[in-house]
Amino acid sequence: MSIVLEGTILGEVLGAYDYQGAVQDVVPFGEGHINDTYLVTTEDEQGRTMQYTLQSISTNAFKNPDQLMHNIMSVTEYLREIVEKEGGNPARETLYMLRTRAGAPYVKDHKGGVWRMYLFVGDVICLQRAETPELFYESARAFGRFQRRLSGFPADTLYETIAKFHDTEDRLAKFKAALSEDRMGRAAECGEEIAFVLAHEADCGVAMSALREGKLPLRVTHNDTKLNNVLMDKETGEGICVIDLDTVMPGLSINDFGDSIRFGANHCEEDEKDLSKVQFDLPLFEIYTKGFLEGTGGTLTETELEYLPWGAKLMTLECGMRFLTDYLEGDVYFKTNRPGQNLDRCRTQFKLVRDMEDCWEEMTAIVHKIDQELKGK
Repeated sequence: MSIVLEGTILGEVLGAYDYQGAVQDVVPFGEGHINDTYLVTTEDEQGRTMQYTLQSISTNAFKNPDQLMHNIMSVTEYLREIVEKEGGNPARETLYMLRTRAGAPYVKDHKGGVWRMYLFVGDVICLQRAETPELFYESARAFGRFQRRLSGFPADTLYETIAKFHDTEDRLAKFKAALSEDRMGRAAECGEEIAFVLAHEADCGVAMSALREGKLPLRVTHNDTKLNNVLMDKETGEGICVIDLDTVMPGLSINDFGDSIRFGANHCEEDEKDLSKVQFDLPLFEIYTKGFLEGTGGTLTETELEYLPWGAKLMTLECGMRFLTDYLEGDVYFKTNRPGQNLDRCRTQFKLVRDMEDCWEEMTAIVHKIDQELKGK
């Protein structure tokens, strides 16, 4: 039995698309914190069902939906061609974004809400944390493959949907401004963390300087490479499809690599108070590096390989700075559910940075070893 959509926002939005069959069900779906998402089930006259994902776009987070959807449509259409050439299944290996009956990439409802729709990818799981090293490895292969398949895409044709998103120099400048203002009077209680940032001021320019000097190429990057942005095959555990493409834009491959390491190569909660529990896991770093380099398939330059440990360190340092900046400004950006949470988050990141510095030579050796092993195949 079809559900009643007439007169509703969902009915208005769905009416703009030319999907197969009649709508049978629309239910809230997923655990996203920014966009509202619904699973839409349809059935045609022969009784065949199809499923689609209908999702609102937060115009608070993304001010220009035209630019956002230009990036997503351009990248996914390119990826479908690459997957087909490789003999893969584009319906499972990349998102398939539907256009409206009028050919538009999104719908704007009468209240100003912005919506998009894409084919639902079935028989997959989405994990918040890697339950096994093998799953961490699979996520690395998926993100590396994402890089490889887009290595020929002209990054300069994409918009920067969030300005200076992973510009560590700019993050440092924002931190200094927050420290100078100290609007909440909190600087006195985090002197050690402030000193840590200032001691690493030179590090903040390493990647951006390499980009300006042409040492590191500008690539199409995901910019939010957490495990839950890879769909895993339910049966095999293989990383199938990279999702949540809202932050796809020009960037540095080392940042995509580094953000995954920051997120996954440790076993603590992001706001862990007991720093003795916060430890950078070098074996997990090696596992992820192996998967990522296998996925990239030799498309990274020698300089990018050299800078991979820097990606891990800088993304972790940057994230810690952002937490500290937000704490100084009164917890206005990151959601918190207890006092001091952003300061605790900052401290975990800085502890991971110190751990990375302690095993820097080992990190560098691991990248070199895996690179040589793959080139020897």
